[in-house]
Amino acid sequence: MSEQSGSSQGRQERTELPIERGFPIERVNEIAEKEGRAKMYYRPIYTMHKWWARRLGCVFRAISLYTLLDDPEKVSVFEPGHEGSTLADYGDDADGESDVDVASLLERVDMTDPESLWELYPKDVRVEDKKILDPFMGGGTSLVEASRFGAEVVGNDLNPVAWFVTKKELEAGQTDVEDLEAAFEQVKEDVADEITQYYKTPCPNGDHDADVMYNLWVKELDCVSCGHTVPLFKDYRVATGRYDNDDKYNVLCPDCGAVTLSDDWQSESVCNDCGHGFVPKEGNVSRGGKYNCPDCGQKYGITDAIQEQGKQDLRLYAVEYYCTHCEDAGEEKIDYKGYKQSGQEDIDLFNEAREEWEESDELHEFVPDEEIPEGAITAASSVSGNDVFQHGLKKWQDMFNSRQLLSLAKLFVAIDGVEDQNLKELLLIAATDSLRYNTMMVGYHNSRGHIDNLTRTNSFNPPLYPAENNVWGTRSGSGTFTAMFDQVQTAVEYAKNPTERHIVDGETIESDPFNTPVGTSVTLHQGDMRTLDYEDEFDAVITDPPYYDNIIYSEVSDYFYVWQKILLEDEYPGFDQDKTPRAESIVTNPYLEKTAEDFESELGQAFAVIKRALKDDGSLTFTYHHSDSESWGELLESLCNVGFEVTATYPITADINKFIGGEAVSFDIIVVARPIDETEPASWKSLRRDIYRTARRTRKQLEENRDLSRGDIGVMEMGACFREYSKHHGKVQRGGEIMSAKEVVQEIYGIIQEASDIGVEDVFIDLLDTPNPSFDDVNKLCRGTNAKPDELKEMCLYNQDDGFQLGTWDDEKRQAYIQERVNGDGGDHLSNLDKLQFLRYRYEKGQAVQNYVQKWGVDDDLRELAGRLADVTGDDAYARVLGDRDITSY
Repeated sequence: MSEQSGSSQGRQERTELPIERGFPIERVNEIAEKEGRAKMYYRPIYTMHKWWARRLGCVFRAISLYTLLDDPEKVSVFEPGHEGSTLADYGDDADGESDVDVASLLERVDMTDPESLWELYPKDVRVEDKKILDPFMGGGTSLVEASRFGAEVVGNDLNPVAWFVTKKELEAGQTDVEDLEAAFEQVKEDVADEITQYYKTPCPNGDHDADVMYNLWVKELDCVSCGHTVPLFKDYRVATGRYDNDDKYNVLCPDCGAVTLSDDWQSESVCNDCGHGFVPKEGNVSRGGKYNCPDCGQKYGITDAIQEQGKQDLRLYAVEYYCTHCEDAGEEKIDYKGYKQSGQEDIDLFNEAREEWEESDELHEFVPDEEIPEGAITAASSVSGNDVFQHGLKKWQDMFNSRQLLSLAKLFVAIDGVEDQNLKELLLIAATDSLRYNTMMVGYHNSRGHIDNLTRTNSFNPPLYPAENNVWGTRSGSGTFTAMFDQVQTAVEYAKNPTERHIVDGETIESDPFNTPVGTSVTLHQGDMRTLDYEDEFDAVITDPPYYDNIIYSEVSDYFYVWQKILLEDEYPGFDQDKTPRAESIVTNPYLEKTAEDFESELGQAFAVIKRALKDDGSLTFTYHHSDSESWGELLESLCNVGFEVTATYPITADINKFIGGEAVSFDIIVVARPIDETEPASWKSLRRDIYRTARRTRKQLEENRDLSRGDIGVMEMGACFREYSKHHGKVQRGGEIMSAKEVVQEIYGIIQEASDIGVEDVFIDLLDTPNPSFDDVNKLCRGTNAKPDELKEMCLYNQDDGFQLGTWDDEKRQAYIQERVNGDGGDHLSNLDKLQFLRYRYEKGQAVQNYVQKWGVDDDLRELAGRLADVTGDDAYARVLGDRDITSY
């Protein structure tokens, strides 16, 4: 079944992997669109804890499927939910004979139809003797998905938070769910009441307490001009209305502080409590970060005022409550869940919590004491315009109020009391993930009615009116510890018996549980991947490397690290520093003066380590994302310099209109590469012709056989062109000089644009390359191009006067058409095809051609067309008429 890839000098013969022959982009995209919106239902293991830029599981499952399955003798397929039901039972016909086998599925995969192997996507597929490495494992998606195939997986990440999150994902499949529930109940018994006692408020519907879902605060400053206290509201919206009031808005009266209903928050409203008239959209904060004093009219920079006054005050102004007492009594939801003005009881309760915190010295050991490091996203820079220090934040604990610190410290003490280390760590995962919502660094999403998420952006944005969550949680609410524990528990259940969702005729179908759990054979490392000393050991590297400065992982992850460190410092290396590693990160970082050149160099070092770790016939598959041709040139340069050739690329997302227009555009692609011992010399002239033909052929095949967007096709063209170039990297000559990969990528962009702009000359060459062409072929080849059959006929490129005939250089009607234009227009309106066929005719007749060549000039486009005509006809005279000395004297 095997095809042998390539013929470059020194290249070891090897079997092409399915992923090098085709990839089911359409099928993956169908699932990705849905999974991206509902990760909790598709793959809950990835919602255990936040990690940034995490790839979708369906993408890496498909990559694993098309990478790991190369030897049908070492593949077993089981029906999910039916242990022992192997491939022999899969696809049985009425006679009991199997009509489908892995070998035939593998054999049928190609670029035009890669979907035969897709039949196995929802099956419990297991492979033998496969060892996979991800040296940039991040959130662990590649390792989790490869482990589900029974592969031995090895992962590495510089960041200790990424290491810890991935560790728990891969250990989840070996965790007993009942033991985890018991550990949670122990913590609940120890500490839940101690925390929730501080999240109560008088119910507005009776003489009892309701649970607080969210305490809503606003920052205040003293006006620098008159001293008036200015609450920093941009507007006075609290939230949209709910239930019977879903056509109204909850707004805050700026006069009496009541939460009142308004028909329109952008128009004049009247407070239902005090009768004060106001326009809710007119707050005290204007664009540019300035406050407007409502007393004297002074406008002043907020951060400037903070610096001058040394701090900003916080005022509790409203509460969202949930009354379980009223719910249990059968009251309507509008009565037991809603908003109300904060009262003195709420303020007193906060003060009680603050006093307990200030008096509980032993609890202070369970909150971070580290200072916030200055960096690219904590101090203002080109990466982030925010500067947390201008807002008075110095330590990580400054991002929390006293009640939050007290509650979190109590929670961490209780978790630390769990004896089983695995269960303790899973509870810690739930606790630190809840920090995305349990901080004064988030606000309230008033249009959606829930608390915001700190990691919604990749920076720290101190809000003007923070929302304080209920740390433990009640029956409703986002981001509480109990809510995050529920996610961890669901993840563990999934990891033990994962399912797979796929699309059939537009309908989502979920498989029965697989019998292969997540993470059966795992080794994880924490540190700089460039120190890995593996050699000739891995069948494949499947990874998602860092992208320039898209995310400064070290700085954003510090937020979790300083909390995880409290319970992990004595358990694992890497949790004994004040912050996560910086200098070793392969990423551009303006704060550390790490440039794009540094990134290119360090990524090259990483590729060298990967190449050493791979077996000679191993493969590297990685996803990549960036926005300009220069970055792709640097990537290709780094990859090829250490001895890889690109064998395929596939799009995840792309915008071909920007791509061929030369604009900055974000590409998400899968790159497949293989080690290569030596490249072959090539002239740019010949390579350009090969690349052009490759781009045309790729586009034609994909347009005829696949349901892909222009953007998808453009990326696959690019990959095919990269493949052609990488066979000759470092040995491509133009004008006596070696071209760099960056220069070639720029040329490839232009070539793909040309190849995608199919015109008359392209169609005519395709007709020359068609056995026994007919008028039907003219119509077929003109579809989807800029050429029209009538145009070709007008140019005498075909005629049907005596049967179908092509207008080749020796066709009388075609030459008469060209000669008329030469005589009439002096060559000004001749196409390149006209010129070449005219010169070829004169050369055949022994007539002079050099004077015409000198008059018209020879550019790359003319030489390119001459080469294509020579290739398709086998007639070298097309190239020689443009300057070969042995003919210029005619």
